[in-house]
Amino acid sequence: MSKILVAIDFSDCSINAFVHALSIAQHCSSDLLLVWVEKPSSEKDKFEKLAGEPSRDVKNQFEEMITKYQPQHQGNKITYKLRTGTVYKEIAKEAKDSKAMMVVAGTHGASGFNEFWIGSNANKIVSAAPCPVITIRAGINIMRPLKKIVLPIDRTLETRQKATFTGYLAKKHDAEVHILSLYTSKVKAIRRDVNIFAGQVELHYQQEGVKYQMAFMDCDNISDAMIEYAQKIEANLISIMTEQESKTSNLWMGTYAHQTVNHSPIPVLSIHSKETYAAGSAF
Repeated sequence: MSKILVAIDFSDCSINAFVHALSIAQHCSSDLLLVWVEKPSSEKDKFEKLAGEPSRDVKNQFEEMITKYQPQHQGNKITYKLRTGTVYKEIAKEAKDSKAMMVVAGTHGASGFNEFWIGSNANKIVSAAPCPVITIRAGINIMRPLKKIVLPIDRTLETRQKATFTGYLAKKHDAEVHILSLYTSKVKAIRRDVNIFAGQVELHYQQEGVKYQMAFMDCDNISDAMIEYAQKIEANLISIMTEQESKTSNLWMGTYAHQTVNHSPIPVLSIHSKETYAAGSAF
């Protein structure tokens, strides 16, 4: 049984992300696991508080959420888990331990709010998670069904790897993927590479029965271009590679990936190039 993990801090932003995740889980027949991370207390705090007391209110809130939403998710479970430690590390560990196929997290993006931990940890969760991550900015309309997904294609070899998982989500939602070729140069050889990769994705979707459209844009900034196109067609999701550097121990995302997660008014699906997912890999 597939499982979707939702990072929860009970802010409006994270509850919005949960409702979005619930919709995806319903289409994918997936269980939902809600995870809250408590930052380690000082020894004084531990001594002064009764055992388990700091978590009591959190558990009550989770029980109320499950009572409210479980009837909408018949056939699959909604459960929760409490962890203690560094937020993004614990979310990533739980995603690995529970073999989650996806993590969903809310983010305040570049708005400057940091009173809740999800908003300030979203980029680190994207980098650290062992599976695809959907980040959802505060204020996203959760009532819109997933019907249009933007799949940007550039010259990098990894650009095609997001096609399989994106196609999986599209088929589950009967959504249409817009294969968007992005040209950052007038050099014919570079544009040819982009066209070849886009053509390979198109062939894969033809074979898999994924609905799609082809489009192209000349651009200077890949992030701005894909967001502009997504807004134009009223897309519900943008699928990107994280551009994560695999040879370093520090957490880092490529400039365009970071910009997109922070600034996109549309949910963003981030995928690491080194991963192979339950939905399979065609490239």
